[in-house]
Amino acid sequence: MTSHVLSDTGTLTGRSLKHILRSPDTIITTAVTPIALMLLFVYVLGGAIHTGSDESYINYMLPGILLITIASGIAYTSYRLFLDLQGGIFERFQSMPIARSSVLWAHVLTSVVANIVSVAIVVGVAFAMGFRTGASVGAWLAVAGILILFTLSLTWLAVIAGLSAKTVDGASAFSYPLIFLPFISSAFVPTSSMPGPVAWFAENQPVTSIVNTIRALFAGTPVGSSIWIALAWMVGILVVAYIAAIAIYRKKIS
Repeated sequence: MTSHVLSDTGTLTGRSLKHILRSPDTIITTAVTPIALMLLFVYVLGGAIHTGSDESYINYMLPGILLITIASGIAYTSYRLFLDLQGGIFERFQSMPIARSSVLWAHVLTSVVANIVSVAIVVGVAFAMGFRTGASVGAWLAVAGILILFTLSLTWLAVIAGLSAKTVDGASAFSYPLIFLPFISSAFVPTSSMPGPVAWFAENQPVTSIVNTIRALFAGTPVGSSIWIALAWMVGILVVAYIAAIAIYRKKIS
């Protein structure tokens, strides 16, 4: 049974990846906004922002930019899922001997692959802009693991949006708050510089702990409790979103 699910998921993931390969502008578009933000913050606003550390501003803000890249990319998952749902693809799959869950997992894995490519492009541009890190191989692997887990968590939220949306615009609009969330966190300025209520929210929302963890890994400093808070947030969101998405999917195809 497990091998059947894996085989079906692999086949359907290949189908989704082919669609992306035929329109690589999806990945390029996803990377354009974060790169534009990097250029704006580093070359226009960076000189007026004080982070309280000696590290370059590109080093400080890159973790937040990476999360924005992923938040932008997952919108395409809900969009593609919505189109499949409206196009009757799910009904055709139901008449075939394939595992039902593989349909959703194919979209999720496609999102992970596409976002990895987008993140790699953004990191490459960041290096060209002066980003430097003495992070070890282990630290880089830890950063990659965190970003993949973050992608999985948000992608399952995207699945919920794609299954529940009534219009194409509604399928992707849910990602806008997620893109905006890093701006009210420690991603671009220290939370201590914010007004009281805003600072409280920034310090206790998930993006701040994730950003602080990635920043510490790049800098080679102790991550402290931030990594456990970040993991708790991401795993919690992933579990809840997965359960909700599966429930909605079963209701849709029943």
